[in-house]
Amino acid sequence: MPMTIEDIIQRLGGPEQAARLTGVSTEAVRKWRQARAIPPKHWTVVLRETGLSLSDLQPATESDRPEPPMTAPSSTAPNPISPASRPHAATAALILADGTVLWGRGFGAHAEGAAAIGEICFSTGMTGYQETLTDPSFAGQIITFTFPHIGNVGTTPEDDEATRVAARALVVKEDLTAPANWRSVESLDAWLRAQGIAGICGIDTRAITRRIRDGGPQTAIVAYPADGSIDIAALQAQARAWPGLEGMDLAREVTCAKSYAWDEGVWHWPHGTVPLPAKRRRVVAVDYGAKRNILRCLSSAGCDVIVVPATATAEEILSHEPAGVFLSNGPGDPAATASYAVPAIRGVLEAGKPVFGICLGHQLLALTLGAKTYKLERGHRGANQPVKDLATGKVEITSQNHGFAVDDKTLPEGVRATHVSLFDGSNEGIASDRYPAFSVQYHPESSPGPSDSRYLFDRFVALIDSHSHTA
Repeated sequence: MPMTIEDIIQRLGGPEQAARLTGVSTEAVRKWRQARAIPPKHWTVVLRETGLSLSDLQPATESDRPEPPMTAPSSTAPNPISPASRPHAATAALILADGTVLWGRGFGAHAEGAAAIGEICFSTGMTGYQETLTDPSFAGQIITFTFPHIGNVGTTPEDDEATRVAARALVVKEDLTAPANWRSVESLDAWLRAQGIAGICGIDTRAITRRIRDGGPQTAIVAYPADGSIDIAALQAQARAWPGLEGMDLAREVTCAKSYAWDEGVWHWPHGTVPLPAKRRRVVAVDYGAKRNILRCLSSAGCDVIVVPATATAEEILSHEPAGVFLSNGPGDPAATASYAVPAIRGVLEAGKPVFGICLGHQLLALTLGAKTYKLERGHRGANQPVKDLATGKVEITSQNHGFAVDDKTLPEGVRATHVSLFDGSNEGIASDRYPAFSVQYHPESSPGPSDSRYLFDRFVALIDSHSHTA
């Protein structure tokens, strides 16, 4: 049995002796009891005076916290959970394809059709949850936020990266934090309800992260029904039957319906947006799931941006007479999207137009040039991903969101790797020696995330200018 806070206080000789030994007041000891936790700064004294080991002390301080994550027993085999095992406070459940069931508290909108299904992943970013949720690259996925406190800056329409939330649901550890930011217009809970997106809290997100890290991604379901009825066995079967993202073309689901112009620059708080440069180059951005801040960065770098749907042909792209073509981020399996994207990109390359791709656009450029892609054992998602530039040796901290990668071993002659992940050695960038084209696997627009890689937009503009001088 783990030691309770009361047990530890008695081992110290009672409240007054505990206060004397640790140099605090008896009121502080009372607060230990109330919180059911002893502050770590006192652990050294407690361990010395009680003879307990750290392993004795840590489980007590963790397991005695109020409202612990409501987790049902899990295993790698299907694990049916009886209704009697449902904690009294549980209003929602997270069900994994391997049979694991984790009970929690629902928030946001009640899941449409009783459940939201998708591939569960984790994001390591500490900020930018609204930008993350509206990133179209998260289509088909349930996001586990490793940072425990979500909701503290509220939401504002200015931080939306698309017209709607792309993720299927979200998983967090703590109850949503109340907004405390001058830009907040609406709480995260209210915003999610308006968006029709369900969330679940009270979950051990560290355990979920380890499971994904060690065993790879799998299908998950967030069940938060309005009537409170959760059929675990049926949901486990539904999770096992979902086909997963491999072979799935999701770019069609998140792309724009028709072409449009974009002329807004990056934000410069509190003054609005940065003034745009006087010199402008016409650039067509192919929208496989483009984030708005990418378009802002292109504009701020000196581009007149025309956005076209993912299914646009080479003829449709070239009809705008672009000086360059940008291939955006997006969700799904690049091999599935390639059926219509590769012929269009090939036509653009053969026309001699400079090309810059990111994320899914990077993978599609690689496929067009003759390389292959594969599904990663674990994706890269978050705003703290280290990438090395092979030409300069410089390391950039990048923002990423991808579950597929370009296979370095399949790069044909005339296509070279330019960047590599320092996490797992996977490819993070390529450049063509034959065509004026380059791409990176990450998100240089930094929304959310660091701005280390924003120089790539200037590099693209420089490529356009140098090509126009030699064309």
